[in-house]
Formats: sequence, structure tokens, C-alpha cells
Amino acid sequence: MFNIKKKDKVVVLSGKDKGKQGEVLDIFPDKARVIVSKINFVKRHTKPTQRDPGGIREKEAPLAMSKVMLVCPKCGQSSRPRFDRLSDGKKIRVCRKCGEMIV
Repeated sequence: MFNIKKKDKVVVLSGKDKGKQGEVLDIFPDKARVIVSKINFVKRHTKPTQRDPGGIREKEAPLAMSKVMLVCPKCGQSSRPRFDRLSDGKKIRVCRKCGEMIV
């Protein structure tokens, strides 16, 4: 189980976008990479097609999962979550700073 899921708010720890926050759009667990909204933009040159005029496009590129840290929705601080189990056996993430459950 990864400590980051889709739609989580994360902060970038290193690189050109250090300190910026964004929402996780996609996760690639086999490569341990994530795509974060409005972070790590790269330029791609696309050929024109019948529907698309082509040109230079900017899009988000994947980041290593080790370069981002989860931001707690309750306290707003970045922390590595702790994993606990509920009474029914379901595994949940808990913020280490405020102790609040992260859904």
C-alpha cells in the first residue's frame, strides 16, 4: 500500500518545482511515479493531424514518488502518514502531526 493516492494534495520536496503543491492526477505503482497537476511541465512537439494543428504543447510529466510528500487535509502540514487498522480490519492512513484520519 502506497501512502499517496489519486486526488491527494502533495508538496514537491526537490527539483525545479520544490515547495509547490498540487493534486495527484495519476499514479504508476510499477514505476513508483506520480503525475501532479500543474507541476513538472515539459514541452512536447506534436505533428499536425486532421483534428489537431500540432505544435509545441506543454504537459505534466511523471515525478518520482519519493520526491513528493502528502499534505494533511485537516492541519495543512506535510507529513509521512502512519497506517492503522479500524475495528473491522480496514487499513487507514493517519496524519502523524494532528492524528486525524486521511481519507
